[in-house]
Amino acid sequence: MTTGNDHLPERRPAGSRLPTMRDVAERVGMSRQLVSLVLRGAPGPSAESRDRVLAAAADLGYRPHTSARLLREGRTRLIGTVFSMRNPFQVRFVERLFARAAEQGFGVALGAAGPDRSTDQVVADLLGDRVEALVVFNPDPGSSSLEEASRLVPVVLLGEWTDAPYADNVHVDELGGLRAAVEHLVDLGHRRIAYVGGEDGLVGRDRAVAYREAMRAVGLRSEIDVVPSGFSEEDGAAAARTLVARDSLPTAVVCCGDQCATGLLAVLAQRGIGVPGRVSVVGFDDSYLASLSYHHLTSVHQDVEATVDAALTAVVDRTSGDGGARRRVATPTGLVVRESTGPAAG
Repeated sequence: MTTGNDHLPERRPAGSRLPTMRDVAERVGMSRQLVSLVLRGAPGPSAESRDRVLAAAADLGYRPHTSARLLREGRTRLIGTVFSMRNPFQVRFVERLFARAAEQGFGVALGAAGPDRSTDQVVADLLGDRVEALVVFNPDPGSSSLEEASRLVPVVLLGEWTDAPYADNVHVDELGGLRAAVEHLVDLGHRRIAYVGGEDGLVGRDRAVAYREAMRAVGLRSEIDVVPSGFSEEDGAAAARTLVARDSLPTAVVCCGDQCATGLLAVLAQRGIGVPGRVSVVGFDDSYLASLSYHHLTSVHQDVEATVDAALTAVVDRTSGDGGARRRVATPTGLVVRESTGPAAG
């Protein structure tokens, strides 16, 4: 009786070594030089020799040592990525970058930044891994490591808008996204629309500026109301407590990110404040948090595929010698309407 596993190579015992080119050569009784030509796809070996070598390699489970070959060629074809593991959008970006970069023959080296690992530390580690390019989300303000790194490898800055002359820049259309959120709420009859955000680097500032511009565009300049906050769940919870302590609540709140909105929703639920019955809530990112069944959060959608495409295009062009003008790409946004927004309370 046969099974679907009959043609798979035999599983190696734990601790056994990986098969080498020498093992393949010994299996087929050929020289390593001839086996190397076959495995590299070089001309010379006969069709019969190719078939025998490839069959033996598959049977043994041999895999070419790509890293060693690239190092011999003076290449690593690694894209160093600086991101926050706590940010759902950035994690999604990295997941997609792995797949899309592989299609272009690149690998991805991860550099997780956070409270205990600064941009400078992460960039130094990635350069030590000999990456051929850096894509970086929201670097620490004042960090000089990226400008210095740009003398060695191409740099793409992600997330925030920047006119840094040493890097390509891929950023989200903050104004378009916040305008869509505000217009949606206005269409539902809201006027007292608060914004929770404005802190945490350039992205925090840019989104608060975009909110103010969106409110002016719909004639609600006098209703502009920014509650200072960062992007985390605790930041959103703290902002919610500030709002609840007021004499009257706004009828709608736009948050700088889905994580912030998650914290705000939790506090409103604790206080028995209905969403969207008394307060409509909008997030930003359209991360997995927004679509959770107990949130159903209306959120500004960031296009992860467009972000990966723009960043990877810049990397491929720069590493292939394109010395053209620096790119400034704004990725599109849209609003995904769910159950956290509704008509303004009377």
